[in-house]
Amino acid sequence: MRDAGRIAAQALQRVGEMIKPGITTWELDQAAARFIQACGARPTFLGYNDFPASACISVNDEVIHGIPSRKRVLHAGDIVSVDLGATYRGYVGDTAYTFPVGAISAQAKRLCDVAWQALQSGLAKAVPGGKLGDISAAVQAICEGAGYNVVRDYTGHGVGRVMHEDPCVPNFGTAGRGVKLRAGMTIAIEPMVNAGRGQIKVQSDKWTVKTRDGSLSAHMEHTVAITGNGPVILTEP
Repeated sequence: MRDAGRIAAQALQRVGEMIKPGITTWELDQAAARFIQACGARPTFLGYNDFPASACISVNDEVIHGIPSRKRVLHAGDIVSVDLGATYRGYVGDTAYTFPVGAISAQAKRLCDVAWQALQSGLAKAVPGGKLGDISAAVQAICEGAGYNVVRDYTGHGVGRVMHEDPCVPNFGTAGRGVKLRAGMTIAIEPMVNAGRGQIKVQSDKWTVKTRDGSLSAHMEHTVAITGNGPVILTEP
């Protein structure tokens, strides 16, 4: 899990370094695939439920699952969420980050900052003896406290030998409720935060998820191991 997470994290970092006005989402996807494969791993997303790319790349009002395209050019002021995974020796690392494209508005920066803070707050609750609702409530409190809304139709998840395992890890909930957290669990915590309402819509490509009201959305994700020494983030470069 550490190796898979490190490869995914380094691939995400490599993609982030390439992001600039004028680049296409297809170029970013190809770079992620090349890096993961050069590490002896496999892009987890490629072919997953027939997904056609190695990374989900979602721009502005796209929440998740954006399909990379040669026609999709990034522009200054955009925010772009890159979500990718690496499968290494039978284990998965899953991570995401929302990057600025050039200079972005103060409103867009605040949204990304709050999404990152929400992830950190959720990670801090990933400790043995706690409950899953502790993580969910922590994420929700940061997002809603800032005046934003979390997406309720999609959640974080367990991750290990496959990308999506039990339990679901919602970004909303009640502290003290839900599955008991135990040492040895590995989960993906991933706030999906909308500047407007939380409602979403799936596009005709059957993958891309957008905000229903056209507002901006940010997505952050880490794979974390719950241990007796506290949370260990597995998807850091």
